[in-house]
Amino acid sequence: MNAHSDVLQRARTQQFAQFLRFALVGVIGFIVDASVLRLVVAACGINLYAGRVVSFLTAATLTWALNRSFTFRHSGPRAAQWLRFVCVNALGASVNFGTYALMIATVAIARRYPSLAVACGSLAGMGLNFTLMRKVVFR
Repeated sequence: MNAHSDVLQRARTQQFAQFLRFALVGVIGFIVDASVLRLVVAACGINLYAGRVVSFLTAATLTWALNRSFTFRHSGPRAAQWLRFVCVNALGASVNFGTYALMIATVAIARRYPSLAVACGSLAGMGLNFTLMRKVVFR
């Protein structure tokens, strides 16, 4: 192997490790998202759509903090980074929420177990979010 391929291999390994940390943070975010959704729907009596807005914002705040400190190990001004995070995350959130809403509207088991729709939404937005987080938010 030459030096160039060694550098490429190390970069791929580092990116894969970063993706695994991102996925772990995503699992934590999913647990928070689904748990908060169940809580606000049951305790507050709000519908599944409004409840998802609350649960998503809660999970997004937590995942931003975890990705900042654990996944991307990024420092610097928080306010500007949070603003970039919110703007960029809007794309992933629209894919996430769109998938969730489509499933709630069309799949009976998703209405009965909305955590399934949350999981599908999370997976749909994951790849897009990882790429945008690396290139725009935590650069």
